Formats: sequence, C-alpha cells, structure tokens
Amino acid sequence: MAKDYYETLGVTKSASKDEVKKAFRKLAGQYHPDKKTGDEAKFKEISEAYSVLGDEKKRAEYDTYGQAYNGGGQPGGGFNWGDFQQQAGGGQGFEFDMGDMFSDFFGGGANRRQARGRDISIDIELVFADAVFGVTRNVLLTKNSTCDICSGSGAKKGTELINCETCNGQGRVRETRNTFMGQVQTVRECSVCNGKGKVPKERCSDCAGAGVRRKEEEIEIKIPAGIENGEMIRMTGRGEAIPGGAAGDLYIKIHVKSHASIRRDGTTLYRDLHVKLSDALLGSIYKVDTLDGAVDIKIPAGIKHGELLRMKNKGVPSQAQGSRGDFMVKISVDLPQKLSRKARKLVEELKGEGI
Repeated sequence: MAKDYYETLGVTKSASKDEVKKAFRKLAGQYHPDKKTGDEAKFKEISEAYSVLGDEKKRAEYDTYGQAYNGGGQPGGGFNWGDFQQQAGGGQGFEFDMGDMFSDFFGGGANRRQARGRDISIDIELVFADAVFGVTRNVLLTKNSTCDICSGSGAKKGTELINCETCNGQGRVRETRNTFMGQVQTVRECSVCNGKGKVPKERCSDCAGAGVRRKEEEIEIKIPAGIENGEMIRMTGRGEAIPGGAAGDLYIKIHVKSHASIRRDGTTLYRDLHVKLSDALLGSIYKVDTLDGAVDIKIPAGIKHGELLRMKNKGVPSQAQGSRGDFMVKISVDLPQKLSRKARKLVEELKGEGI
C-alpha cells in the first residue's frame, strides 16, 4: 500500500521544515520503543517519513514522484534506513549528541546547557521615604552557597585538580546502545566531574568535595531611589549554588507602605494643605511637611479651593532624567461652620460690596 508521508507526520504539504521537524519530534517522543507508549512499527513509519520530508532534496523528489518515491528519485521501492542514518549522523554506530532531535528519549537534552541552581524569591517591605530616596538592606539567607574554603573547586586547600578518570578529562562520556536501529552512541555530561573534566586530588573537608555547602549568607541589597510598590529586583548569581554549575538568581519583590499624608504618581508627590478662608483671601505663609523636612510655602491672595502649588525638585528622584520630580500642594480652603456676630457683620459688608 502506498504511503503518504505528510499524512504520517500529520502535516500539510505546505508545512515548513521546522513544522515537519516539530511534528516528527512529537510523534517520535510518543512512539519510541523505549517509552511505555512505544510502538516500534509506528516509530519506523514516522522515521521513514521524516527521513524524506526532513531533507529538502528528497522532499522535492518525493513531491515530484508522489507516493512511488523510493528515496533515489525513481519510482518504486521505499524507505532506506541507511540513508536515514546518514542524514541523522553517519552510518553504522552513528552518534547522537544529547542536544539533537533524539535527546528526549536518550536521556537528557538539557545536558548541553550549563546546569544552574535554583532561583530564590524574597519580599522586602519599605517605608515610603526609603522607596523614594533608596536604601541599602542586608538580609540573612540560609541556602546552598559556594564553599568559602575551596572557592567552589571542591579541592583541599593547597592541593590540585586532576583529570577525571571516568571521562578522561573530557567532561563528557559516550555510551553505545544496541537498538533495532543498530548501534547508537549517545553523549552525556560526566556525572562524576559534572562536565568539568577535573576532580579534586584531595577533597575539601568543609564541603566534602562538592564545592558548595548549605550555610547562612548575609546579602547586601541596594534598593534604588524611586522604586515603586510591586517592582522586582534581580540579583544575578545570588540564588542557590550547585556543584559544577552556575548559581541561580535572587529576586526581591518590593512592598511600599503608604504615607499618612503624601501620595505618589510617578516622580510627582502630592499632599493636601488646609488653609483658612481669610488666608486664602489675603494670602499667607504656611509650613508644609515634605520628605525633605518642613518647607515654607507662600499662599497667594485669592487662591481658589482645589488649586495646586508647585515646589520644584522636591519629588521622587528619576535615574533616567537625572533629576527629581515636583512636590504638588493641593489647597483646601476651610469655610467656618459658625460665624460670630462681628464676623457675620464683616461678611455682610463684603457682600454689600459684591465680594
């Protein structure tokens, strides 16, 4: 029975090379014989389809000759496993590095990437002024950290590192497996030296040769001026350390407490100022509490309820602009609830003058 390779992989004839590869990887991971859901016959079918559709030249020939394609541009015949081996890596005993398309079922495609420790996340609460002006905080964390004695080498102080006998100093080991496809070589990171190729001649007694140990570590966190509530600070390499790999990152989430009388909008600060009716009419000088301390502000005569007075460079520092925002004072004119006879008479006189 003729085969439709596109149908086997579940892709259309217009599928891109990446889409064909993605479809193959998905099906190969599902039907590989080493897996519980494996099906050797089905796996051979999808491998045959990919050997053709995954190669631009063979795919063009297949599209020309249709389902009679035999892998050589002629009608008749079928799948040539040797060709697929050649395409994948080279004949008898062909080799797969762990990062290639079979990495999922031969034991660890991530081995090509450097191992990395776990990230850590903490929360810090700041008072309003510290968020505006910035502050330095020290926190004490218990985590896996680089050994102070051997500086992460795992070797006893004063001793040297030697070639790992397991991988002969290569950092990677090859394993040969007999499968229905023939002999397959896989390459993985050496688990003894963690890919370094070197091991301690004598182990550090403090970390038992691991290069890391669990301990309390004090970390200085510099919180920049102008940070806002909910922002996150990332400190690269200050998370969990692991043997033979890079340390994870430390993430600090900032929580800013509200101020009793000052509000913030970006780099601008706001507060309300209550003034007497007479001061609003005649003008006056008031003291206003800012984050820089008390500042005298002039209330101009005839100011209206709800007007804003600006104090420049008393707001939030802006690192991008290299300056500070403004401090805005919103005027609230307080009207008297009761008037004395004298005050009432004066108001009536003003009323008579059209004020």
